[in-house]
Amino acid sequence: MQRDVFSAAVGAALGTGVQLLRPVHGGDVARAFRVRLDDGRHVFAKTHDDPPPGFFTTEAAGIRWLAETQAVPVPTVLAVSDAPVPLLVLEWIDTGVGVAPDEAAFGTALAALHASGAPCFGREDRRPTGSRQLPNEPCATWAEFYATCRLEPLTRLARDTETLDAVTCDGLDDIAARLDEFGGGDEPPARLHGDLWAGNRLVERTGRSWLIDPAAHGGHREFDLAMMALFGGFGTEAFTAYDAAFPLGDGWEERVALHQLAPLVVHAVKFGGSYRGAVVAAVASLR
Repeated sequence: MQRDVFSAAVGAALGTGVQLLRPVHGGDVARAFRVRLDDGRHVFAKTHDDPPPGFFTTEAAGIRWLAETQAVPVPTVLAVSDAPVPLLVLEWIDTGVGVAPDEAAFGTALAALHASGAPCFGREDRRPTGSRQLPNEPCATWAEFYATCRLEPLTRLARDTETLDAVTCDGLDDIAARLDEFGGGDEPPARLHGDLWAGNRLVERTGRSWLIDPAAHGGHREFDLAMMALFGGFGTEAFTAYDAAFPLGDGWEERVALHQLAPLVVHAVKFGGSYRGAVVAAVASLR
C-alpha cells in the first residue's frame, strides 16, 4: 500500500491531518508507524498489505476486551478498519529506554486479568486469531479447546507443509487425544492475552507494563505463563507475584511444555530451524 494512501486514511479516521509517518520496527506481519498529527498528537498506526478477513477489527476487539478489566494497561483503540484501507490506530505509549519493568506489579496485574475470566474457552464471536488464523470456536472445556482449536489444526498444517516428520505429527495427535491425563484442566476459562512474549509488552518510563498485539481468547491461564517462559524477557518476580496473587494448580511446572507446544509449532511452520527440534523435544517429553 502506498504511504500517502495510508496517511490519508489515518487522517480521515481521526479527523485531522498527518504531518509525518515514521516506521516502527518489531512486528513480522503488519507495517507499523509512529504518526505525528496536525493537532500535535503522536499515535501508533499499522497496516497490512493483504490481511486475512477481519484482521484488525479482531485485534481491536481483543484489546478492548482486555481493557474491560482495567487489570493490565493496554493502549486505547482510536480507529480501526479492515477495508478499504486496513488500519489500526492506537494511542502512543512512551517507552523508557533501559527502564527496568516492575515485574512484581506486572505479575499481580496479569493474575487479575486472568481471574476476570471469560465466557468460554475460545471466543464467543468465533473470530480466529494470530498470524496463522487459528480457530477460536467456543468450547466447554480446556481439553476440547486446546485439542480442536490449537493442536489438531497446527498438526495438520505441519503435515501439509512438511514442517515436521510423521512421527512427530503422530505424537502431537496422541497428545491431543489424551489431554485430560495431564491434569489442571478443571479450571474455568481465563481471560488471556494469547501471545504473551516479551515483544508484546511495552515498558513505559515509570516501569509500568503495557500489553499490545493480543490474540485474546478464553483459555487456560497456564498458557500465557508458558508463553512468557518460552522466549524469556520476564523476570522471576513476575511469576512469583502471580502465584502469590492467584496460586497456580498442582503440577503446573510439568505442564509448561504442554502449553508451549502450540506456539512452538507455529514458529516451526513460520521459521523452521531450531524450532523444529524444539517441537520434537517437547513431544518426546510428553509421550
